[in-house]
Amino acid sequence: MSTPTGAIREELMANNPEYRRLREEHIRYAYQLDQLTTKLFLTEEEKLEEVRLKKLKLRVKDQMESLVRQAQTVQ
Repeated sequence: MSTPTGAIREELMANNPEYRRLREEHIRYAYQLDQLTTKLFLTEEEKLEEVRLKKLKLRVKDQMESLVRQAQTVQ
């Protein structure tokens, strides 16, 4: 029987420092993006920053999901 993905994520949060670090990064990028999206107009620099943050956030999310998949194969 496989463990549900949510339970695996909880276990990784409790026991895997790399997963916790990635989660904190993901939250930080999301917060920074939220700060940009509250503005009515973005400068060119802010638009570039928005794209950069979205890419970083996606990269971190992919790394987190990779850890989840690895944990699923172990169980």
